[in-house]
Amino acid sequence: MTTLATAALGTTGMSITRVGFGAWAIGGGGWSFAWGAQDDDDSLAAMRHAVERGVNWIDTAAVYGLGHSEELVGRLLRDYTAGDRPYVFTKCGLIWDEQNPMVQSKRIGTRESLRREVEQSLKRLGVDRIDLYQMHWPAEDGTPVESYWQTLLDLKQEGKVRAVGLSNHKIDRLEIAERLGHVDTLQPPFSAIRRDVLAAELPWCAAHQTGVIVYSPMQSGLLTGSFTEARAAALAADDWRSRSPDFQSPRLQANLALADALRPIANRHESPVGAVAVAWALAAPAVTGAIVGARNPKQVDGWVDAGRLLLTDSDLAEIAAAIERTGAGTGPTS
Repeated sequence: MTTLATAALGTTGMSITRVGFGAWAIGGGGWSFAWGAQDDDDSLAAMRHAVERGVNWIDTAAVYGLGHSEELVGRLLRDYTAGDRPYVFTKCGLIWDEQNPMVQSKRIGTRESLRREVEQSLKRLGVDRIDLYQMHWPAEDGTPVESYWQTLLDLKQEGKVRAVGLSNHKIDRLEIAERLGHVDTLQPPFSAIRRDVLAAELPWCAAHQTGVIVYSPMQSGLLTGSFTEARAAALAADDWRSRSPDFQSPRLQANLALADALRPIANRHESPVGAVAVAWALAAPAVTGAIVGARNPKQVDGWVDAGRLLLTDSDLAEIAAAIERTGAGTGPTS
C-alpha cells in the first residue's frame, strides 16, 4: 500500500486522504440516477485498487443502486480488519419505491425513517458504526432542519455513527443546524464548472471548522480530458447524464472547451487532465477532500495522485482565465 497526503476532517478526529473513492456509479443500473450497467467484479477491483494506492475512505449512500452500492462496499470491507479498513461515509434521507425503482426517490427526514435507514445501512455495510453519516438532501416532506439534524446528533451520541454531516445544504440550513450541534462536515458539489459554494458555504465551513468533502470535482466526467461530444450523444438512456443540461448543447461545448484548457497545465505537471481538475477543487480554502468515482482500476490511476498535485498561482490564474473565456459553469472563478 502506498501513502497519500492526508488532512484533518474538521473536528472529527479523522485524517482523510485528499481524494476518496466515490461509490455512486458502482451502484449499477436500474434506478433513476444510475450511470448505467456496471460489473460488480470491476467495482470491487476498483475499490481494492484505490485502497492499495493509499485511499483511506469510501463515500457511498443508501440510494446508490438502491442499496447495492452499500452492499458492495460491505463485501470489500470483509477483506480488512476493523483497524485496517478504509473509513466509510454514507448518506440517508432518500427513500425509493421498491416497486418502481425508476421513480425518483423521495426526500424524507422523519425521525422514524432516519433511524430505520441507519440500521439498514449498518447491516448492508457490515459495520458496528458508520464513520460519517450525512443527510443527503434537505427534506421535502415537511420535516424541518432542526428535527432531522437532531436525529443525526442523537445517532452520534448513541455511538451508531462517529460523525454527522449535511450534503447539498446551503448556508441558511447550515446556520440552523449549527445552533443545535456542530456540523462536522459538508458535502457539496464543486468543480471548475460548478463553483457556487465558493461564495458562501466554503467560507462558512472554514469559519466553523467544518470539514468539506466535495463531490463531482471532474463534473461527472466532463473534465477528465477524454470526454467528447460524440460520447455525450452516445450516453445510454439509463445514464442520468443523458438528461443533464451540462451534457447537452450549449453547455456541453463550453464545458469541453474548459477541459481542453486544462491540458497545457496537465502537460506541465505530467499529470492527467482529470487530476488537474481535482487538484483545482482541492486548492480551494476549506476543502478537505474530493470524492472521485471509478468503475475500474484504470480509472483510479487517472486521479489518485491529484492529492499530491499542487497547482501554482500561475496555474490557478490560467484556469480562472479559461473559465472566463469559455463561459463554462456558474459561480465565482476563485
